[in-house]
Amino acid sequence: MRPQKASAEWTGSMASWGIAGHAAPGVILICEHASNHFVEPWLIDDADLLASHAASDPGALDLALALGPLLAQQHGGAELVHAPLSRLIYDLNRSPDRPDACPAQTELHHIVLNDALGVTERLARMESLYLPFHNLVRARIARALALGRRPVVLTIHSFSPTWHGLPRTVEFGVIHDDLPRLARQIVAEAGDLALKTELNAPYSAADHVTHTLRLHALPYGLDNAMLEFRNDLIATPADRAALSQRLARVLSRAITKVAEVPCPAL
Repeated sequence: MRPQKASAEWTGSMASWGIAGHAAPGVILICEHASNHFVEPWLIDDADLLASHAASDPGALDLALALGPLLAQQHGGAELVHAPLSRLIYDLNRSPDRPDACPAQTELHHIVLNDALGVTERLARMESLYLPFHNLVRARIARALALGRRPVVLTIHSFSPTWHGLPRTVEFGVIHDDLPRLARQIVAEAGDLALKTELNAPYSAADHVTHTLRLHALPYGLDNAMLEFRNDLIATPADRAALSQRLARVLSRAITKVAEVPCPAL
């Protein structure tokens, strides 16, 4: 299923697989950096910037769309919520007090749109983009809980092969916050991927990248992980199709094994 068109309020878009009526998904995927799209009054006319990792996570949305139906088959349905606009307007995986929610400078690019951004404009973007998106995610998780399901929450991201001129050797990073058991199990199962896999790389919770997990998974004690793929490895449809098949098997094994062990009391 292809994603629905985003609403005028920019709540985000959804796709779902294997869910009908009052069914609830066993897995909820979230892609906060899915889009490099800009709209008025937030416009950027810079082709290099739009194509860069600064504007979006290349390949992440298409990988999530390929992964969703595979996980749905094994875990009683899946949903995907993804951002409709570029993170350069507002980064949905940053808390509202973070300066990098509306960055004026990325690794390589100066973001004129965000120069000397005033409090009023930051508030307007937060209310227009951040709140509707996270309210949608919150509503989908609350719905699943009300229907008796405790969905696994996975955020899907990609990262650049180099950072400030230095190559990154990690190919697949699995990041956790205060509930690490699923992330650790995914790393333990990841041999089939044939990727150099590391826990908490190339980022960790100390880099403020687990904001979405903190908002939506940790309060309910839901098993969760942030998945980061080096974007040159998911650059083509063939790359993503092949990886999604292997990844679905790895994730399903990890989810099943973690589910067999009772969650510790919070």
